[in-house]
Amino acid sequence: MDGSLTPRVHFPAATPPAAGETLAIAPGVWWLRMPLPFALDHINLWLLEDGRGWTIVDTGYAIAETTARWERIFAECLGGSPITRVIVTHHHPDHIGLAGWLAERWQASLWISEKEWLFARLLTRTDDSADLRRGFAHRAGLDAAASELFAEHYMGYRRGVPSVPSSFQRLGDGQAVEIGGRRWRVIIGEGHSPELACLYCAETGVLISGDQVLPKISPNVSVQAHEPDGDPLARFLRSLDKLRTALPPETLVLPSHNLPFFGLHERIDALAAHHKARCEEVVAACERPQSAVELLPVLFRRALDPHQMAFALGEALAHAHYLTGCGALARTLGADGVYRFVGAGG
Repeated sequence: MDGSLTPRVHFPAATPPAAGETLAIAPGVWWLRMPLPFALDHINLWLLEDGRGWTIVDTGYAIAETTARWERIFAECLGGSPITRVIVTHHHPDHIGLAGWLAERWQASLWISEKEWLFARLLTRTDDSADLRRGFAHRAGLDAAASELFAEHYMGYRRGVPSVPSSFQRLGDGQAVEIGGRRWRVIIGEGHSPELACLYCAETGVLISGDQVLPKISPNVSVQAHEPDGDPLARFLRSLDKLRTALPPETLVLPSHNLPFFGLHERIDALAAHHKARCEEVVAACERPQSAVELLPVLFRRALDPHQMAFALGEALAHAHYLTGCGALARTLGADGVYRFVGAGG
């Protein structure tokens, strides 16, 4: 979902590093960028100096161009030192896609939160949930053809994540991880994914935020077919409050998309305001009953491709479920098997 750029956010670097190159962005932290085969066409990754070697934070999506760029970085940017650890913020394919390849190539350990590792392992096994996803899509208001496309979209996880290491080192909320002589504190965020691990270094004032806080867009916050009555937006907003309370306003944020930025508190406030405004629009639209599909034009003012449609549907449900939990909306199941939402007083 689009989010307006916060006016007081500013960027220490105007342009990202070129393909196959790195850029020093903070003490002991090097920035690199990898391609993605989607409308959101890039992901930022991080190399952390770590004593005799390097720690990687997030890995990129498993396509040939990404592995080629990694090989160039290994040859030209590591000073002959090995990769000793791979940290993954969460299980989405652009973040964990090459974790298996990197861990095997360097005999490096994978560090990740338990829920994210479990989700990745589950999704890379045989997927027998197509019927579950079709039913979920139908209840949201998609017709049979669109429901089939929705089910197929979510069966493509293994294209971007061919393997996940069979063992891991667990990251947990509040845990301190020493990297290159500096302590990085794990701060778990929710809503975008089950147990996203942000990393904060108080010594340098740097937050590696994954997708939890982004400077120009709101991370996708979606209801999922495996938890059809979930309320991820409530968890996401609580996580924003947690980060705002825990971290100083002058923190340098290293996000997974767009550019590193200063202005954490302002951006958190803008994200919260963005979702509040969208909720108000949903309540206004639900003066008469609306399915999640019927709410899409309320939340998204642009044409959506099939990839974006799957995320958008989950996002619409996230706002509707949040408002239902707050008592602003009521949900009813129609004779056609579709859930619709209406103002609680209607």
